[in-house]
Amino acid sequence: MNNLSQTYSRQQGSQEEQLLYDYLLHHVRTDTPGQLVEDFRRLFIEARGFRDLQIYTALEQIVKRKNGEYQFNYFFNRCCHILINHWQMDPQSHSAIPELVGLLENLAPARSGYHGTPNRVRYLVKNFTQSDQYLKLQRLARVINNKLNPEKSNLVGNLIHRYPYLYNHCLLGEESSQEHQKTVRKIKNQTERRFEVNLSRYVTYKVRLAQISRSPQLTPEKGRIIRPVKNPTLLKDKELNQALKHFVGTVDGGYTYKSLSQNFLSHTVHTQTFGRYKDDLYEYILTSLDPKYSKGQFNKNLYQLLQNTLPECNHQKPSEFLMLRTASQLMNFLVVENGQKPDHYVFVDMISNMGVTRTMGLLLKVVLVSNKVKPYLEKRFSILFNHYESFSREGVPWLVKSLENLQLAFSVHFGKVDLSCLKQVKMG
Repeated sequence: MNNLSQTYSRQQGSQEEQLLYDYLLHHVRTDTPGQLVEDFRRLFIEARGFRDLQIYTALEQIVKRKNGEYQFNYFFNRCCHILINHWQMDPQSHSAIPELVGLLENLAPARSGYHGTPNRVRYLVKNFTQSDQYLKLQRLARVINNKLNPEKSNLVGNLIHRYPYLYNHCLLGEESSQEHQKTVRKIKNQTERRFEVNLSRYVTYKVRLAQISRSPQLTPEKGRIIRPVKNPTLLKDKELNQALKHFVGTVDGGYTYKSLSQNFLSHTVHTQTFGRYKDDLYEYILTSLDPKYSKGQFNKNLYQLLQNTLPECNHQKPSEFLMLRTASQLMNFLVVENGQKPDHYVFVDMISNMGVTRTMGLLLKVVLVSNKVKPYLEKRFSILFNHYESFSREGVPWLVKSLENLQLAFSVHFGKVDLSCLKQVKMG
C-alpha cells in the first residue's frame, strides 16, 4: 500500500462521505434490497435526480475534489460493502449482492468536454472498475451467485466459490474493513463446512457400496436402496478416490503424511544449527519424490535454494522465524514467486513428472511441518488463480485438478471431516 493509501485509510473520511455512509447504514436496515439497488443506480450510475437533495449535494462535493481518484475508490468501495455486509447476514437478501455488482458492468464511458456532476461520477465509477477493489467485488459476487445458481460458465474465475482457502487473498485487501473481513470469514467457514459434509457423505456412500459388493449375503436389491451421492469435486470418481486414499493412507514406508511430519519434527527438535535443519528438510522433501525425477535438475536446484536461504544464520539454533522464512522460500520455488513474476515452471514440471496428487502431497508435507506455513501456500495459489482467472477450464486442466486436490488435502488434514471409514475398505 502506497503512502497516499495509508494516509487515506487512517482518515475518518470527509463530512460528506460520512453523510453517505450514514444514509446507507440507515436505509440498509429499513429499505428492501430492491429499493437500495435502485437508489445505488440513481446515485452512482445515472448520478442525477436523486430523491434526497442533501445526499446528492454531498456526492457533488466528493467528486469535485481534484486528484481524488484513489479517495473516491476507497469511498465507493466502502459504500458497496456497507450494503453487501448487511445483506450477507440475511439469506433472503443474498441475490441483491451480484445484482448490485452487476450495475458496474458495461458502463458507458464519461463524455468528453462535459464537466457536470453526472459526467464526473460516471468517469470515477468507470475508473473504479479498473481497480483491484472492483476485481475483489466481482469475485465475491461470483461466490454468492454460485451458492444461488451454480455457474455454467467455463472460465477458471467462476470456480472461486469452490476454494475457500483462496478467499483471504482473492476477496480481501489491505483496505478491507473489519466488517468485510468478518463477512468473508463467515462465508469461508460456511463453504469449508459444506464441502466437508458433502465429502463425508460421498465417502460413506462409496464405502457402503464397496461393502455390499464384497458381502455375498447382501443382495443387489438391498444395495439399490442406498441413495446415490454426487461427487463433490470436479475430479472424476477414480481421480477423487485415488487422491483420498493418498492423503488419508500411507505414502512412504507405511507412514501417513501426518506421521512423517511428526517424525521430522521429533527429530529436528534436537537439531543444533539452522544449517543442519536445512539439510534435514532437504532429505524430508526428497523422500516424497520419484527417484527418477529427484535425480535430475530438481534436487540440485532444491539443494541450492536451501543453501542460499539465510546462509549467515547457518550456525544459529533453528528458530520459528528461520523455519518460516525457509518454508516461504520453498513455496516460492515449488509453486510461484509473486504476482509480478508469476513463473511456475518448477510446479508444472513436477505435475508433468509426478502427477497432481503427489505434487500436492509434497506441498502438504511442507505445510505439516508448521501450520503457520499454510497461508504462504494459499497465497501462492491465489497468485496462480489470479493469473489464470480469464482462462477456460479446459485450457489449464492441471490447475483445476491442483486446486481440487489441495482442497481435499486441506479438508483431510485441517478440517473436521472424518474419513476413517476409508481405511476399513478399499474403494473402487
